[in-house]
Amino acid sequence: MSDLFDLAMPWWEFILRAVVVYVVVLGMVRLSGKRALGQITPFDVLLIVLLGNAVQNALLGKDTSLGGGLLLAATLISLNYGVGWLSTRSRKVEALVEGEPVLIARDGEVLASVLKRELVTRADLEAAMRQQGCTHISEVSMALLEINGHITIVPRQPKDGGNT
Repeated sequence: MSDLFDLAMPWWEFILRAVVVYVVVLGMVRLSGKRALGQITPFDVLLIVLLGNAVQNALLGKDTSLGGGLLLAATLISLNYGVGWLSTRSRKVEALVEGEPVLIARDGEVLASVLKRELVTRADLEAAMRQQGCTHISEVSMALLEINGHITIVPRQPKDGGNT
């Protein structure tokens, strides 16, 4: 019971470890692309569980105390709050952390290299088109992969301005 609050390392090392792991994992997640974050699949859940287990030792080291775990939790929650707070106040921080929408189709033409880079399948694009009422890519003025992983379709306007 006496080990419950005995830290195996100095308190500041917990905070340093949490900051380093948070920044590195955030960078890795950002590099993995929007599609990985936009729609949770069974593979994504597995990745999240394994990622948590993988960084556990980097965070805790040899510590198994309640105090160490709570200090890490408080640090990670504070970091997450701080990044969110900064993102709402700085466009540069928001773009760095969250990214920006990416054009994946324009004027009826799919940007295949962008689809490949962003890990978006043609089937995903076509599903988004159907949801917007477009049956063919020629009906699409613009398709954007949003920062949350969803695809926004902007249909082409009728050439006569919509008058019949």
